[in-house]
Parts: sequence; C-alpha cells; structure tokens
Amino acid sequence: MDLVRTQCYCASAMTDLVLTILPETPNDAHAIERLHERTFGPGRFVLSAYRLREHVDHIAELSFTAWIGTLLVGSVRQLPVLIGDTPALLLGPLTVEPPFRSRGVGRLLLERAITDARAQGHKLIVLVGDEPYYSRAGFKKIPKGRVTMPGPVDYGRLLVLELVDAAFEGVDGPIRPDWSRARA
Repeated sequence: MDLVRTQCYCASAMTDLVLTILPETPNDAHAIERLHERTFGPGRFVLSAYRLREHVDHIAELSFTAWIGTLLVGSVRQLPVLIGDTPALLLGPLTVEPPFRSRGVGRLLLERAITDARAQGHKLIVLVGDEPYYSRAGFKKIPKGRVTMPGPVDYGRLLVLELVDAAFEGVDGPIRPDWSRARA
C-alpha cells in the first residue's frame, strides 16, 4: 500500500509520533462513523453535503485515514458529483480528533486527497468549508448564484479547487450526485 509518513507532535506531552496516511478501507467504516459522531454530532445529517452522500458512496481510492499507531486520528472522503453536467468531486467530511488538531493532520489529509484526485485525472473539487483554512490549498469561493446544492447551505462557504487550469470556466448549475456511481 502507498504510505505517506510524517512526524507529528501530538497533545501536550510533545511526544514525537509517526502519522501514517492510508487509503480508506471497508474495515475503517465503523471507526470513521464514530469519529464523525464525536466531531460533528447528530445535526450533520441535515447538512447539504450529507444529503448528497445519502445517494452516492465516497470513492475509496480518493478517501484517506490518518493513524498514529492503531489510533484513527483523522479522515477525509471524496464522492463523485456533477455541477450541472460537469463531473467533479465533493470533498468532505474532513475531520480530525480534537486533541490532534492544529498539528498538521488535516493539512496532510487534504494534500493527499488533492494530489491523488489530480493524479487520477479529476479536474474539480468542491466543498463546503471555511475559506481561510481551505484557501491555503488553493480553494476559492464560488461566485454567488453560480451553483446550488440541495437543502440548507451557506453559499459563502461553498468553495472550488481547479485541478486543471480553467476547469471551472463556464461551469454552473446544481450540485447533485453523479448517478453513474450511485448505489445499487
């Protein structure tokens, strides 16, 4: 398996621990769901991004986990969507266990997700998130009125990353599941 390793100073003990980023496997699903419960709570199911996830599974080879030893400390997923008729990826959720935040775990998960999406030929990634955090990776606000999502969404937090120059030019319309990858 393709591994990415880096040093991470964790918690207040300032112990030097090795962080391993791995592609998500089916065996990770339960631990990731528990992580989402702890970090996002039960209200996560009404969010627009979760409504899209109800219909299409995330892409395992573009979804990653962060581990310190046998402890899952973070996760990021990407799923196939369409913006109008243009294929894209929806990134999220990206989450890190609270004691391991501000240690670079989220940044490494995000970098791996972007790098692998680009390497696999994807052209666009969209997400709903904090612009100051995601802009460091190149995400930009989507101009108001250009795209829509199902359910409630703060359009000021709707961001896009072009993996190919000018990939977002002329793209508009609803963000919806890519039914060609829908669950059976």
